Amino acid sequence: MELSEAMRTQGTCRYFRADPVPDEVLYRAFEMARFGPQGGNRQPVRWVVVRDPGRKQALADLYLPHWAAYHEAVTAGQVQVGAPPAIVRDADHFARGLAGVPVIVVACAEIAALHATDAQLGRLSIVGGGSVYPTVQNLLLALRAEGVASAFTTLLCTEEPAVKALLEIPDGYATAGHIAVGYPERPFPGRLTRAPVEEITFGETFGRPLFR
Repeated sequence: MELSEAMRTQGTCRYFRADPVPDEVLYRAFEMARFGPQGGNRQPVRWVVVRDPGRKQALADLYLPHWAAYHEAVTAGQVQVGAPPAIVRDADHFARGLAGVPVIVVACAEIAALHATDAQLGRLSIVGGGSVYPTVQNLLLALRAEGVASAFTTLLCTEEPAVKALLEIPDGYATAGHIAVGYPERPFPGRLTRAPVEEITFGETFGRPLFR
């Protein structure tokens, strides 16, 4: 598969088949993912692959109350999202069926290997994820190239202490996201909808279009 096709069609999957994902498929995806850019080549990312039904159910039980609260706020108009109602319904289906997804991959990050250079700016720190999320995106693209779908969420990070206890994640590591993995029940999207380049790319100063 061409990289451009994988990037344009690697959408969030919310309907998965029950078919297991073979070890060799996961291995190839993790093998490619590890080449994501990271500060100082510290390689902070670790993965926990969860297939056990009991553990998946426990993760789903932790996830659902947070999703339910968010979903209620969205449907009440208290939180604005760019997704149409059908996508919100699909997301609700995903949340309520999370325990049935074939694989849940938990992305972990070694805290000592992260260097958040924006930590003192008096706002939400973003930079610390720069050594984590490129590797996560590599995994999503590598899975897409294998014909495997995924859904990435950070909502379960709210329950980090419980997740760490459940999966025996040691001190010194943080949870950075959870990835539902499996073969899609529906076809992959033909192309994702995103804002045009002309609206999001500026030249020299913010707000001055680079392309017209």
